[in-house]
Amino acid sequence: MSRAPPTMRPRANGSGGFSNGYYNDGPARQFDQTDSDGGPRSRGEGDRQNRERRPGGYGAFTSSEREDQPAQGPHVTRPTSLERTQAHRRSGDRSWGGDQSRSRSRPGAGRYADGSQQIEEVLQYIQRDWDFMTDDKCIPVQVSLKLLDSSSLGLANRYNQFRDTHQQLQNALKAIVNEHHQGFNSSIGTFHKIQTSLQSSQHRVRTLKESLVQAKTCLSTSKPELKDFATSSQNYDDMIQVLATIEQLQLVPEKLEARISEKRFLTAVDILQGALRMIRRSEMESIGALSDLRVYLSNQEHSLTDILIEELHSHLYLKSPYCEDRWKLYAHNQPKGDLSEGSNTLVESRGRTLYQFLDKLDTSVVMTDDSSRNPEADTFHYIQLIVEALNRMNRLYIAIDTIEQRLPVELFKVVEKSNNEVAQRHPGTLRAYASKTRGKTAMAIDADDARMSLLNDLLWTLYARFEAIAESHRVVYDVVAGVARREDLPDAPVLIRGFKELWKLYQSEIRSLLHDYLATDGDLTYRMSQGKPSSGSVFQKNQRDRKKKMFKLSDMDLKSTELAAERDDLEFILKSSVPGLVSDSKRASGISANTNSAMHDGSATGHKLLVEPSVFNMGILLPPSLDFLNRLKEVVPSGSDIVMSTLTSFLDDFLVNVFHPQLDETLVDLCAQTFIELDAFQQDPQWALYSKKPIFKGTIKFFDLITAFCKMLDNLPHDQAFSQLIITQMVTYYDKCCGWYKALVTRGQPTRQTGRRLKASAAFAEGGDLHDVVTSLLQADDQMSQQLVEQEISQLISKTSSTNDDANDSQLEESDLILDRKTIASLCLLHNSMQWLTSKVGHLRHISDRATDSSRQESGKLKHNRRWTMVVSSEPRSDGVPVYLPLNQETAVAFDGVVRSYQQLAVTALRCLHLEVRCRILYQLQISIKTAYQLEQLLNDPDPDIISLNADLVAFDEEVSNHLPSQQHLFIANGLGRLIDQAILTNSSRIQVMNENGCGRMQLNILVLQQNLRNIEPKALLARSAAFFDFFSAGPDAIIARAKETGGKGMEFSYDELKVLVELCYSDAMSSPRREVVMQAKRSMDDHLLQLSEHLWQS
Repeated sequence: MSRAPPTMRPRANGSGGFSNGYYNDGPARQFDQTDSDGGPRSRGEGDRQNRERRPGGYGAFTSSEREDQPAQGPHVTRPTSLERTQAHRRSGDRSWGGDQSRSRSRPGAGRYADGSQQIEEVLQYIQRDWDFMTDDKCIPVQVSLKLLDSSSLGLANRYNQFRDTHQQLQNALKAIVNEHHQGFNSSIGTFHKIQTSLQSSQHRVRTLKESLVQAKTCLSTSKPELKDFATSSQNYDDMIQVLATIEQLQLVPEKLEARISEKRFLTAVDILQGALRMIRRSEMESIGALSDLRVYLSNQEHSLTDILIEELHSHLYLKSPYCEDRWKLYAHNQPKGDLSEGSNTLVESRGRTLYQFLDKLDTSVVMTDDSSRNPEADTFHYIQLIVEALNRMNRLYIAIDTIEQRLPVELFKVVEKSNNEVAQRHPGTLRAYASKTRGKTAMAIDADDARMSLLNDLLWTLYARFEAIAESHRVVYDVVAGVARREDLPDAPVLIRGFKELWKLYQSEIRSLLHDYLATDGDLTYRMSQGKPSSGSVFQKNQRDRKKKMFKLSDMDLKSTELAAERDDLEFILKSSVPGLVSDSKRASGISANTNSAMHDGSATGHKLLVEPSVFNMGILLPPSLDFLNRLKEVVPSGSDIVMSTLTSFLDDFLVNVFHPQLDETLVDLCAQTFIELDAFQQDPQWALYSKKPIFKGTIKFFDLITAFCKMLDNLPHDQAFSQLIITQMVTYYDKCCGWYKALVTRGQPTRQTGRRLKASAAFAEGGDLHDVVTSLLQADDQMSQQLVEQEISQLISKTSSTNDDANDSQLEESDLILDRKTIASLCLLHNSMQWLTSKVGHLRHISDRATDSSRQESGKLKHNRRWTMVVSSEPRSDGVPVYLPLNQETAVAFDGVVRSYQQLAVTALRCLHLEVRCRILYQLQISIKTAYQLEQLLNDPDPDIISLNADLVAFDEEVSNHLPSQQHLFIANGLGRLIDQAILTNSSRIQVMNENGCGRMQLNILVLQQNLRNIEPKALLARSAAFFDFFSAGPDAIIARAKETGGKGMEFSYDELKVLVELCYSDAMSSPRREVVMQAKRSMDDHLLQLSEHLWQS
């Protein structure tokens, strides 16, 4: 299998892709290769190239040719025969002594290939296996001895290979001679022809030398008449040259005007400068007929400078129609930012266009006009052309100064144009905002889609133009810098200072724009540009605003035939007298395209505001601004003295020094307005849209306000100074709600003994043993709740009983009760509002991994150096995305504390309601149970106080069930039956006299209470109270018998309660006026009490 040598693979002789010093075209090209001019190459040149291309070839083993070759790199010492290792070939470790018939690439197969192929393969083999013999330090005698040495250190085993290689080398050389013998023969004839040509040339040179000597002899002879002829001829030549120059100058105006109209400014500059050089020669100064032309060219020099500067501004600030494709209008729902894939296609395209131009920019070569293309089609190329033209006219310094001077005005026009275009695209939004008369809070918080769309349209459109303008200035920067290096201009830094000035103005415009749409100084009323009529008298003389323009040239009728004729005549005169002075671009810029005659509203930028300013606009304003600054980093040149890391530093200053105080002031004002509204602590009519139970209207507004701020802050750097403002207002709202709670549960007058100002239920709910029991009851299960209810009843009766040692301090009064149903409802709303706010605010908690804190200082500098670069997304948050309050570990502790305060206030209000109904029951029972129930006849109606207690319980339960969830309602109602049951028994000790009719009245009261209580607590029973008075009807003997039978265990009454019952049984007799009846009753009572004590104590 034959193996063709690779075309570009390095050969064994060191030449890449060459055989024997020649390329693969074959040996026939050795003598017929030609140079680029078509002539044959000389043999010396071919030999030199052969020697430079390959260190091998014919005679490659001689040291003389190696010394003539230049050093191609560091000399590498070849290993000796003892150090070398056998080469590992891809075809396997096989030597040529094996099967040589398998490959023609081996020397044994050389007879089947041409001479070049054979010699190449032989050389490869030598380079691979006999490389040590090609070294300059190789000693042939030493190698010969090794080939005869049959020891392990000798090479006798490779002697046959050496002989085969030698034979193949001889065969290859013979093949080459056989292939090229015709070339060798023809070269002999060519040599003879060359020799003959050289001899004829020598003969012609000798003849020419003799002719020159003879001509010199003739010229040395003087002839005076020839001198006059020469002088006259010279004068005539000068006159002809002047006339030719005058003819050329007469053609200059037409050529110059044609080149200017074609925008071939480089050619126009060359024509103008050439004409100026010709007309300013000494021989042309005395020609008076050229004075008008001389004045024309001087004026045209200034005119062309103005035209170039105007054209440059036209492309710098996107006035030319050829610049329309460099930026795009804002489209609704267009992708913004650089985070999502494919969102920045247009920006990347412009960036690629800019950098493609900069990569190809070569200012070391003087630029020339290309007549085959439209120079304005490529705006970057056109800017380079204008700069080169200005440099040729030596007006580059003037142009740079003009650009710097006009920069503020041009940027103002760009902003104003964008403002007007956006206003024209959103007329409905402007009219809607102008007609709105909503309140301050509504206007500030309402971030509707129309306002967001308008501001996005304004900012993205404006920043797209700003970016394109920055790219144009970057091109000017690089071209001017390259020209300055090429021309070695002095004060080169002065010429490239313009980009830094552009950045300063961008910074000022962005700051002013943010300030205008965020400013909340004074009233937040929408500052539209439409003027309002004065409210003064119609007869009062008003001073005219002298700053207001009375008329504009743009208001005239441009389609008027008379005006068009006058304008055409004026342009014809100007063009004929001073061609190029008036251009289309200059005329277009001279007439203002702004037909809006509205006044500016006095904002910082001087532009009218399209929407009302509000701090909530920051979430809309920041993403486009930050996205623009990030893209601007790709345009800023490295040598412009602008530090990339500080591009957003002015926004950090604005954030801390302007936005933070405004945000604080606005948040405080809006929250205060939410707090002080008359219906802030009233039930919201639309509470069902937000909660399952009624809540405060102010709570809903406060949470909406907090949510709006959180939504805005998520689009800002997660600065904890902002988050702390919200936490502070959350604390303030807690204080307001806590103050409202205190106002609801405060007595009209403090107690006389201790000065307690809270009502009884609120005082019990604040702290103490009863507070702990109720709190445990709120969290207890069914088994524990039974014990806790008994403990609560015991402590309540103990604290409110008239027999308590501290009765003067804790005895219930009417002023200790919350009798107003609205107050009860307000407490329920407070509990619901705090519970709802706790749940909602808790979902706002979010520990941000990019949270910073500008309120802290380190080394005297604010720690906000990288806040803007840490903003992950510049896309405004949509409505479906959850809203979070960004926190760090420290602010999260404060946030959690506020949330716990809300929860505690809700629980406190619930405890107060729980204890309030019980205090009301205890107070009503105290005043309803009289000391004497000695009635002459049985009454069918309960006591009025019992009826009042039932009505109060029903009203209380109605308010609680309507306002509180079922679980909280159950917590309040649970245990009321046992409380009333125990309270009746406890207050029964206050009854001094009772007869059968009085007992019947008491039993009726108990029955009415139980029936009414069933509506509140379905399983409520007053069993002990009913049994207590049933025993009264049965008599003392039945009581003693029952005690004897059960030992007191089955009666569910204590000894004190049974003692009171026995005393009540004899109370009617004890009150008899007859002494013997009294004495008899006293003896019977003592006897029954003694028996009762015996039976109970024995048990």
